[in-house]
Amino acid sequence: MLRVVRASKFRHVFGQALKNDQCYDDIRVSRVTWDSSFCAVNPKFVAIIIEASGGGAFLVLPLHKSGRIDKAYPTVCGHTGPVLDIDWCPHNDQVIASGSEDCTVMVWQIPENGLVTGLSEPVVVLEGHSKRVGIITWHPTARNVLLSAGCDNLVIIWNVGTGEAMIQLEDMHPDVIFSACWNRNGSLICTACKDKTIRVIDPRKEEIVGEKEKAHEGARPMRAIFLSDGNVFTTGFSRMSERQLALWNPQAMDEAISVHEMDTSNGVLLPFYDPDTSVVYLCGKGDSSIRYFEITDEAPFVHYLSTFTTKEPQRGMGYMPKRGLDVNKCEIARFYKLHERKCEPIIMTVPRKSDLFQDDLYPDTAGPDCAIEAEDWFEGRNGEPILISLKNGYVPGKNRDLKVVKKNILDNKLSKNAENTVKVDTRLDQYTNTTVSMITVLSQD
Repeated sequence: MLRVVRASKFRHVFGQALKNDQCYDDIRVSRVTWDSSFCAVNPKFVAIIIEASGGGAFLVLPLHKSGRIDKAYPTVCGHTGPVLDIDWCPHNDQVIASGSEDCTVMVWQIPENGLVTGLSEPVVVLEGHSKRVGIITWHPTARNVLLSAGCDNLVIIWNVGTGEAMIQLEDMHPDVIFSACWNRNGSLICTACKDKTIRVIDPRKEEIVGEKEKAHEGARPMRAIFLSDGNVFTTGFSRMSERQLALWNPQAMDEAISVHEMDTSNGVLLPFYDPDTSVVYLCGKGDSSIRYFEITDEAPFVHYLSTFTTKEPQRGMGYMPKRGLDVNKCEIARFYKLHERKCEPIIMTVPRKSDLFQDDLYPDTAGPDCAIEAEDWFEGRNGEPILISLKNGYVPGKNRDLKVVKKNILDNKLSKNAENTVKVDTRLDQYTNTTVSMITVLSQD
């Protein structure tokens, strides 16, 4: 039968690594054995976890600061153990959170023009995990809501504005959590666990609304992310150690919508998803390629597009939000690939002849404004992402400082102590007056 080629505007997407002078050179990328991306990017800064003696540190570089990075360049260095994961706040381009082997989560405010001196004082330290914290991810639409997951099999959701652990999801995961991801409006999370189970959880009700055991039968780590239509996309390994990707409907997780087997490499596949174009990019740790797939409503649902290949293997990968891309060059994705000693930007472009704004490539995308406040979300409200147009390019606004107002748990105790003190003082006064009057009477006698 004659096979008709599927029409897609992303079939001819091509990747291109930037020249050496636009790379970030002489960076000692972290060697810690943890399968996170080691890199986080936003329209202002690129942050990279690095090797550090006597604790954990990461670099924060303004995007324009390419070239060789001086060994004395200031770092963010408040953790006492290696940093395992970092994530930029989606609502403030100067706020970044980090999780570490020292069992803490720290939230940092980066100066507007980048670091001038080393930063060792975080805005807030979030303590609640008993083992190392390997996963950090901000809520997509609520201000100051942060999720952390540790090797104590515990998921904590924090109100960063008060420094409080508001929700603790205990006894849901019997083993190490490999990944955690919010859905589009932040009402659900999906997790991948070492017990080979994918779970979809309503965090505010603290209940599992869908789960699939042995989603991938291999023993190597899995990853799970939400797509914008509510489905879950996973990467993992088969029993024969072949790398797999699969698509699931959280309402009916007995059977996968689609399963694809890829190759027999042992690097964990990190998925990066663009909700505007429904393209998923898969970057394998230790691979030297980025594969990309388009997800549609027609079978086989996950369509292979192409592969971008380089010579050097990747140690980690950063993914730029859509508002940080150059729309004039039809750039639909930008990655920051970590080598052993450098960070190399890679741009993905759709070839177009016209210089006009391509509105089919750039539908309105999630902007930096939050839809709701943390308190509203914890009370049960949801907010859809506030969308912005990229027609005239993204112009960053002024970010407000992150202010943490800690509730003083001693306040109540202090007021009770004050009352007790007053009572004691009153009794003492009465006792003193009685004693004085007795002495006066005796002296008169």
